[in-house]
Amino acid sequence: MRAPVTRENKIRIFSGFVILSIMILILTFVIAKIQIIDAEEYTNRAISQQTKDMVIEPNRGIIYDRNGKELATTVSCYALWVRPVVIQEKYEEEKIEKLIENLVEIGKLNKKDLKKILYSDNPLVCVTKYLEKKPADEIRKLNYEGIELMEGTRRFYPLGDFASQLLGSVTDDNVGRTGIELEYDQYLKGVSGRWVKNTDLTGNELVGGTESYHPAQDGYNLVMTLDEAVQYYAEKAIEKAYAKTKAKRIMCLIMDPKTGEVLANAITPGYDPNNPYGIPEASQSEYKKLSNEEKSAYLFKMWKNPIVSDTYEPGSTFKLITASSAIEERAINLNQTFYCQGTFHIADYTLHCTGNHGVQNIKKAVGNSCNPALAEVARLMGKTRMYKYIDLYGITDITGIDYPGEAKAIIQSLDNVGPVELATIGYGQGISLTPIQLLTAANAIGNGGKLMQPRYVKGLADNEGNMVKEFKPTVVRKVISNKTSKIMKDIMEYVVSEAGGGNAKLPGYRVGGKTGTANKVEANGQYGQYYYSSFLGMAPMNDPKVSILVVVDSPKTAIYGSVIAAPIAKEILGDIMRYMNVTPQYSSSEEADAKGGNTVVPNVVGMNFSEAAGVIGGRNLKYDRPDKAKNENFVVVDQYPKAGTKVRKKTVVYLYNE
Repeated sequence: MRAPVTRENKIRIFSGFVILSIMILILTFVIAKIQIIDAEEYTNRAISQQTKDMVIEPNRGIIYDRNGKELATTVSCYALWVRPVVIQEKYEEEKIEKLIENLVEIGKLNKKDLKKILYSDNPLVCVTKYLEKKPADEIRKLNYEGIELMEGTRRFYPLGDFASQLLGSVTDDNVGRTGIELEYDQYLKGVSGRWVKNTDLTGNELVGGTESYHPAQDGYNLVMTLDEAVQYYAEKAIEKAYAKTKAKRIMCLIMDPKTGEVLANAITPGYDPNNPYGIPEASQSEYKKLSNEEKSAYLFKMWKNPIVSDTYEPGSTFKLITASSAIEERAINLNQTFYCQGTFHIADYTLHCTGNHGVQNIKKAVGNSCNPALAEVARLMGKTRMYKYIDLYGITDITGIDYPGEAKAIIQSLDNVGPVELATIGYGQGISLTPIQLLTAANAIGNGGKLMQPRYVKGLADNEGNMVKEFKPTVVRKVISNKTSKIMKDIMEYVVSEAGGGNAKLPGYRVGGKTGTANKVEANGQYGQYYYSSFLGMAPMNDPKVSILVVVDSPKTAIYGSVIAAPIAKEILGDIMRYMNVTPQYSSSEEADAKGGNTVVPNVVGMNFSEAAGVIGGRNLKYDRPDKAKNENFVVVDQYPKAGTKVRKKTVVYLYNE
């Protein structure tokens, strides 16, 4: 007989039914919310989890020199991606540890970082972007699920540190970091593409899944004004001089004075843009001691192009600007004379010259690099007219060259210029400008008086070689007349052929120029113990094809531009003239010297040492000076062999100061 259902059991059954009904009702509402109210959100989540959206990197444009030589290009590489969650599910710890060992050995990866990645709960992580084909193939052979290799690109500079500060470098994301890479990044980088497809957790495509592919658009190629051969000649010469002079650095800028195009932009020491964070071995211990901020400053200084970004006092090379301005303005004439006795007084100050030059016209004054004469020229100009031409020559503003971070010249305001300031500006002190500003200004002297816009890039080209955009030579304004230009070119040629710039003399070629030696301003604003030794020149002077500026920063062996910088320029100009197939035209005296191997000793008595060294060098002779001259730039009181003596080339002429 069945036992009767008690009241207590009925209550329990009813309570259970009510609870179950409520739970079913709640579940119904939850399911309804998910399937109806939140259906769109969950659908999007599912699609997101099943969608693999990959960026297709474009090829960054190639950078060519003016003749089509590759200076920067894009090469294939492979990005290594891992799926930590998949690896942990598929493999035991021992197998994962073996994978770590293999990846460290093959890919030269950091073991600690890799281990942290593989044991994380991240669905997908990029381990490295720049694997070459061989290690990528070895990783494929490991045959691990959760390991993916994606083909990509990286920037490559085939010539290493060649023109490194000019070209610049790119970031890990292939974005221009410095230099031309940064300036033209918007044209070089191209437009990324996308590959969107439906996949499962392990990355395999879903059956019936959708797929869309949007190809990348490669960047434009850049055609520079740079000439690889001319750049090579410049770098070769300054590297040799860098070791010889023990200078802090050497800069060389070479341009076409008619177009404003930069043919070479060389700085030593350089760096390898393939490894922009690579610190020279000699500096690594000191670099490690620096703070993060100091390290950033160190790297920025290593990367930047001082030809555009740094200013310096030009010294006597600026006398070309002063003289040409005064001749153009008719503040002086060619027969006018100036007197130099070694010192001169302006206001309450005593200023000094490099020697005691006596009476001289403007041609000889520039050849003698006479400070009193050019100070007097500046006085005759007056500060208003002097500043008018400084402005016309483009020195009061940036040149606008196509390069990031161009510095402005440091010039006193017109209101603050007194007689002393005007005098020193006249001979190139008390004014600080960039090398690109100075040579751009001097180009106007060599090309008939036109200030040309300087530039590094000729144009943009597509992958078929078609020029998409061309940057043509631009005349900014007319600065001086053709007549003044012709006079100044004659003066510049005189400086090299007969005066203190003789160490730049090149038999068979009409070279003109001006030497410069300027005391460096230290961090405290005072002149210190180091100098900028420089030479500004052109060749051939009857039809200048190239202009050159060599600046030697803090040489340790000698300080004078005639001794240090002019020989560097001579070597470079000799290579360039031969490269450009400029036919040498020898004078009768040069032909005689070439045939006989002899030369005549010039008279340098009464000259200061820096000028005498240049004149002697111009005759293909060597010099020797007293070891302990009281004055570094002493006046020569005697010489041996005597002036007029016929001697063999390379004979040493001994100079005496007492």
